[in-house]
Amino acid sequence: MAPNIVVIVRSLMAFLSLLIYARILGKQQLSQLTFFDYVNGITIGSIAANMSTDLSSIAFHQFIGLSVWMVATLGLQLISTRNRWLDKVMQGEPTVVVHNGKILEENLKKLRYPYMDLMQQLRQAMVFNVGDVEFAVYEPNGQLSVLLKSQKKAVTPADLQIPTRYEGLATELIIDGKVIAENLASLGLDERWLQNELALKGINDLKQVAFASLDTSGNLFVDCLADDLGEVVKDPSDFKGPQ
Repeated sequence: MAPNIVVIVRSLMAFLSLLIYARILGKQQLSQLTFFDYVNGITIGSIAANMSTDLSSIAFHQFIGLSVWMVATLGLQLISTRNRWLDKVMQGEPTVVVHNGKILEENLKKLRYPYMDLMQQLRQAMVFNVGDVEFAVYEPNGQLSVLLKSQKKAVTPADLQIPTRYEGLATELIIDGKVIAENLASLGLDERWLQNELALKGINDLKQVAFASLDTSGNLFVDCLADDLGEVVKDPSDFKGPQ
């Protein structure tokens, strides 16, 4: 068999194997990417790459190696959910790096966590003054969880004892000119109702709609494929707003 055909077949094998194994392992690899997960992902990807292009090796042997890594990873995930000690070894523990507005330098040194990185992650959490922080916790996945001091938190309707209405997720009704019939049915609506609502907005052709959704208050949001924006603003600083 020609080498090009062999590479194509082996690549498809590696692709399908990774797809199946990724579905089995679930979303933990993405949502909680610790250092072990990072190294593990690179290793599995390297085995799959060798399986695709290393014609000097037997593809089945590469597949066995890939399967062993997947089973080992899955097994550790299942065991660590029942064993706190192993979970701490595998995932690590959160570490407090700021307490009551004071940076805990010893914890930063243990983590080898530079001040610049701490300041950057605080700014990403919309905190620009360390003195406003009650707790900042460095998570095992590298994220920084920040709790502001109570007097620095934004005022909420609950603080002012103002009643609010329920706000759920908006339901998608149209995407790229195509009606999502099951979503309409789940709301007890039909396509005739949708067309009437669009007609009230001056839209008579569903194909003109790029996206439409209905929120829990009954408001229909519609975005058309060809929006009339007038002169295109290339630089946001040039936008003057409505005159």
